[in-house]
Amino acid sequence: MAKQNADEAAPKSNFLTKALDWIERNGNKLPDPAILFLILMLLVWVFSAILSPIDFGETDPRSGNPLNIINLLTGEKLALWMTSMIRVFMNFAPLGVVLVAMLGVGVAEHSGYINAGLKKLLSFTPKMLLTPMLILVAIVSHTAADAGYVLVIPLGGVIFYAAGRHPLAGIAAAFAGVSGGFSANFIPSSIDPLLQSFTQSAAQIIDPNILLNPLNNWLFTSLSSILIVGVGWYITDKIIEPRLSHIKVDSDADDLPVMEEISNKESNAFWVASLFIFVTIVGLVFWALPESSPLRDPNTGSLTTFSSPLMQMIVPLIFLIAVVPGVIYGYMSGNFKTSKDMIKTMTKAMNSMAYYIVMAFFCALFIDAFSSSNIGALIALKGANFLESMALPSQITIVGIVFLSAFVNLLVGSASAKWALIAPIFVPMLMQLGISPDLTQAAYRVGDSVSNIITPLLPYFPLVVVYAQRYVKNTGIGTLVSMMLPYTVVFLITWTLFLLAYWALGIPLGLQSTYIYPAP
Repeated sequence: MAKQNADEAAPKSNFLTKALDWIERNGNKLPDPAILFLILMLLVWVFSAILSPIDFGETDPRSGNPLNIINLLTGEKLALWMTSMIRVFMNFAPLGVVLVAMLGVGVAEHSGYINAGLKKLLSFTPKMLLTPMLILVAIVSHTAADAGYVLVIPLGGVIFYAAGRHPLAGIAAAFAGVSGGFSANFIPSSIDPLLQSFTQSAAQIIDPNILLNPLNNWLFTSLSSILIVGVGWYITDKIIEPRLSHIKVDSDADDLPVMEEISNKESNAFWVASLFIFVTIVGLVFWALPESSPLRDPNTGSLTTFSSPLMQMIVPLIFLIAVVPGVIYGYMSGNFKTSKDMIKTMTKAMNSMAYYIVMAFFCALFIDAFSSSNIGALIALKGANFLESMALPSQITIVGIVFLSAFVNLLVGSASAKWALIAPIFVPMLMQLGISPDLTQAAYRVGDSVSNIITPLLPYFPLVVVYAQRYVKNTGIGTLVSMMLPYTVVFLITWTLFLLAYWALGIPLGLQSTYIYPAP
């Protein structure tokens, strides 16, 4: 595909375009993301020292002890920071996930297997339907833990570029589906029982005998998938891509997919390699089906809890399902001559991750400081208490929970950690207003999703910047935030209205769920 022309006319100026351009310009004036995380860590240190003597009168719901800000500038804490630096970096959850998955994906990509698959996909998929298909795949990827971040988002750019569309629009659409629509999925995943466990514990503060179904929001999240696909489709094609039309793709065309006819030899290699994936998936299903399967949680027998071996092996599975077909395709197509060719593809993949590793180092240190100082927890609790004190009508309270969750999500990224903090406040509070824990959890999940895509504190945010820089080298935080902000705003408004309408119609939220407490 020919590169995009830098002289293409820019989209017609309007208020939205000017606002997004202003965000992009000023956001890109921020320091390099790695330095930004370093500055933020130092600011957390300073504020922890300033706020630590103050008694905020809050109780930590996780422990029942007073919530105090921890001073990170004491000699003891600075010594701990030095001695734990390597551990914090090595235990940074996205690091191992990204690197292991990218080793496999690198083989599949540079062998030509992914490119062949894209050619097959584009041969029967209308160009106009690429966006909804990509967002739908991104939503389904939630089932496989963090697979969407390391697989679907970069493929979004590759697919759009190969189809003659702007690759950043593909990255934006995939990011919106993977992260902005995190709580939209018609396939149950491990996040469902995880959040339900915190909701049930919080509800038992008021009613010790209450039990909630782990799939108490399943129908709502399933139907939300349709909303996210439709709204995301409109935003991508009508707002994001037209705005990107004047931005030149300045990567080396030799490194990016091109639309050429696939040869018979390549086609045969592709189908044989794909057969391995099919056989692997079928074998995995038969391995997991028996009640005595070693892939099940030994305590509950479930396949979808975080402690089940199946969920813990998602990333190794991605590696296996990418590297083996890549090797098969590479040898059958003639792209691989020796084993050294395979290792070269892995090395090439790791070369592209060097910048991310640097950013991950500083990001890990900042997130650890922010968490251990209790500043994020204090902000979450103060916001929840403020909402409680306003004593608003039920519908407005639900809207307030959505918006507060979206705001807190800018500062505390983990869905489970955040819900562990605020569920003991939100859930009992709304139960006393006659609102069920099921509805409160649904409102939280909406707010927890929509702002993921605009916060640099999301652990995978720097990785998405790296994906975008493959096509536009000067992509920065401002570029990504300005691309994703329309998704956040529109998702926030439409998804909240969808929840209210859903509630008004009385459609079940999920299995054994209710809207009112106590249940009729």
